[in-house]
Amino acid sequence: MPPAAAILLGYLLGSIPFGVLLTRLGGAGDLRQIGSGNIGATNVLRTGRKGLAAATLLLDLAKGAAAVLLADWLFPGTAVLAGMGAFLGHCYPVWLRFRGGKGVATLMGIVVALHWPSGLVYAAVWLGLLAALRISSLAGITAAISAPVSAAFWGRIDLVLLLLALALIVLWKHRENIDRLLSGTEPRIGKKRE
Repeated sequence: MPPAAAILLGYLLGSIPFGVLLTRLGGAGDLRQIGSGNIGATNVLRTGRKGLAAATLLLDLAKGAAAVLLADWLFPGTAVLAGMGAFLGHCYPVWLRFRGGKGVATLMGIVVALHWPSGLVYAAVWLGLLAALRISSLAGITAAISAPVSAAFWGRIDLVLLLLALALIVLWKHRENIDRLLSGTEPRIGKKRE
């Protein structure tokens, strides 16, 4: 029962669509009808509400970390399962007909809670590339890929398989962005999508 409970706990926490809730409460409309239709912070930023975007980013990150830490407290030894559940909940929330976000912020929260040194690498890669290139998708994809590599470097082999699987889902969720990156048409933050 504890493993199943940890997965369910993680999924329920991860599936809270903070971007949708905050934009609706903030009077910015239905996020799914704006920009890319994605429920994450980058799309919230397209509403012009930087405060809502920052709150979405922090809450999406926090729910990943909270799932891991809460499950580990309630059901010791199930942190990895809760992290997996939270990530899947964010990407495929039942409340939104399984059309969720791309998982970058939630994955960072999970990585930080599971192994903070890898979480620091994740944050440095993500924020560093975002500041340098201003291409959200490229920064997020690269940060996600850094997670299993960093875990392996630090000797956390127990986390590598999970983080590799989650990074592959991040890549899958960004497949349209990858096509645009390859064609040179991926928009930069601060520029409107065409």
